[in-house]
Amino acid sequence: MAVPTPHGVPDDLGAAPVPPGLAELLRAELEAVADEVEEEVRRQVPEYARPAGGVYAKRLRSAVVQALTLFVDHIADPRRQADAIAATYYELGRGEALEGRSLDALQSALRVGGLHAWRRLGRTAEELGLDSTVMAALGELSMRTVHEVAEAAAAGYAEAQLRSTDELERRRKRLLDLLLEEGPVPLEAVQGVAHGARWSVPRQVAVVALAATADQRGEDRPLAAAGALVDMESRPPRMLVPDPDGSGRFGGRAFALALRGRPAAIGPTVALTEAAQSLHWATRALGLMGRGILPRQGVVRCADHLSTLLLHSDEPLLGQLQARVLGPLDGVSAGQRPRLAETLLAWLLSGSNVPDVAARLHIHPQTVRYRLRQLEKLFGDALHDPETRLDLVLALRAEALRGQDT
Repeated sequence: MAVPTPHGVPDDLGAAPVPPGLAELLRAELEAVADEVEEEVRRQVPEYARPAGGVYAKRLRSAVVQALTLFVDHIADPRRQADAIAATYYELGRGEALEGRSLDALQSALRVGGLHAWRRLGRTAEELGLDSTVMAALGELSMRTVHEVAEAAAAGYAEAQLRSTDELERRRKRLLDLLLEEGPVPLEAVQGVAHGARWSVPRQVAVVALAATADQRGEDRPLAAAGALVDMESRPPRMLVPDPDGSGRFGGRAFALALRGRPAAIGPTVALTEAAQSLHWATRALGLMGRGILPRQGVVRCADHLSTLLLHSDEPLLGQLQARVLGPLDGVSAGQRPRLAETLLAWLLSGSNVPDVAARLHIHPQTVRYRLRQLEKLFGDALHDPETRLDLVLALRAEALRGQDT
């Protein structure tokens, strides 16, 4: 493994007047120096202050000995590549990441250990009567050693984090696919997959269907709520949000901003094992948004449009209902039909109150009465039959929503 050399460390350290026997003298004291460095690291870095004899303590001891060995090897031959020792620190960094610890503790230990080792070396150098030129060369070697092991540890840590993140994403993708399968989902199966994906199992969820964009750029990816499972590759893209009502994650403007301008439909809040139903209605709502039956932009909550979703849950059947109950309007002119349909719906919704209809439609009450006389001729007694009135409301409401699209 190639480890970069820090700026300011000379390439030609072999030219420094280091006494030929210094490396072997230091190698003979390596274990004693390792004892001191290990003790100092335990004292100054709380994460390493663990009882001796454990696996973690053995790793610390090995790391200290390896670093000191590398330093002595550099004295013996400054140009020597210490791939084996670098690999050791690479694995040490990986281990810290895989065990969920920060790299800060390891880097602190390297700084503390390097400083203490250098102080111990300084005492040895004084005893040997080494001059300042040799001490400067040894100081540069010390910096190089600390840098090399720190770089190797950081590289291992980064690699493990990347792989861990990729694997976690894959597991969460499998979890999301499981939750959104059609049909009943066993809670036990969900809990097993969720544990591997480090995902806390909530009691309720809601699924958000997102409008797809032609250019799936990384910066367009929504900022998911905490704990959300996101799949931007599906069509439509979808996001499963845990406990959507309990913590206000769908708090209007904040959620819309997190979606970065994407139109979206939020499915109903359901039990975890019924997440596929929430996706079904969110997808249906998103389709109605695309047609203009529901608002085209922003975030639409299915819970606020249940009657519209119900009306359009079986559109062929809705078409049959409209053809049957609105047939009398087929005999009027194309210009008259929308006005009569609008008036009839307002009259049915207002409890047959003419002034209310006039206020709702912003027309004169006499105009309302004129249109109602026309409607009486077309529909007859059916206008006063409760079941027919309900059918008329449903059919006219669907026609009015479709009219918004046109």
